[in-house]
Amino acid sequence: MAMDESAQQAGTAIRLRAASARDAEEITRVFLDSRADVLPYLPRVHSDEDTLAWITHVVLPGSTVWVAEGEAGEVLGFASLDADGGELDQLYLRPDSLRRGIGSQLLARLKEASGGELSLYTFQRNTAARAFYERHGFTAVSYDDGSRNEEKEPDVLYRWRAAAA
Repeated sequence: MAMDESAQQAGTAIRLRAASARDAEEITRVFLDSRADVLPYLPRVHSDEDTLAWITHVVLPGSTVWVAEGEAGEVLGFASLDADGGELDQLYLRPDSLRRGIGSQLLARLKEASGGELSLYTFQRNTAARAFYERHGFTAVSYDDGSRNEEKEPDVLYRWRAAAA
């Protein structure tokens, strides 16, 4: 996939593009809304303002971030790779954008940019995310008691490697 491209999903044009600083507020809203909807059991450890500051000053300048836009240019989801390109740091969709293939498009972009290997952490209780990643070839390699994340929620480390050509 090219850096700026469109794809048809469920009758709606989805465009993937590199994120910019002007996307910070929409990305923050996607992050907060998604976590509230899909992960209601997680404690809120940061205010909305602190989350916006983190997205603005840490995630966007320190990661490679893509957004998925709808037909009107609205941000439907985003995904990010760490600075080394080997860890999927974030992949979130607006709650009304789930199960439309958008997450799969974003994940394909991350795989393409990764150099053939990716790792990620997700919460053990997030069964939908775990099933999504497993469908896309990720394998659980270790489980943690939650001491490594701010929410103190047990998580699982997944890894993916591209098939040898």
